[in-house]
Amino acid sequence: MSGTLTVGIVVGSESDLAVMSKCGEVLDTYGIGWEIGVMSAHRAGDIVRSYAQQARQRGLRVLVAGAGAAAHLPGVLASLTTLPVIGVPLAATPLSGFDALLSIVQMPPGIPVATVAVGDMGARNAGHLAAQIIALSDEAVATALTEHRAKMRETARPPEGFVP
Repeated sequence: MSGTLTVGIVVGSESDLAVMSKCGEVLDTYGIGWEIGVMSAHRAGDIVRSYAQQARQRGLRVLVAGAGAAAHLPGVLASLTTLPVIGVPLAATPLSGFDALLSIVQMPPGIPVATVAVGDMGARNAGHLAAQIIALSDEAVATALTEHRAKMRETARPPEGFVP
């Protein structure tokens, strides 16, 4: 967890930590500080409320919430703060995360939750999206993003003779 604390990652269950730590790994590559905690919207609503309400004062600029099944955690966080919230649906039921995806993506107008893909891929993209949000006001992160994209482009191998 490098850099100044900027992103709060929240999961509803300890079993979600392995997947959601992928978000933190991405944030590390950009030098963005983060923390991760377990706090269920159903089993510890009072803690979730306090966390969301104190997030801005604690220096957090983006919240990322991973949740499976009914997946209320991202929406509950979004209802309690004006910070951007990114929801990561997790495959915690026989529906392989589809139920969580639908729960997170269908927030009512005025309480948005940015929603990424289910599982590891979504957790990693949540890290990249959080970095893009932070880069709006942090030139070092903006530069790191540009460099990352350039490295990704270097992996392109068009056919011989093709000139883009």
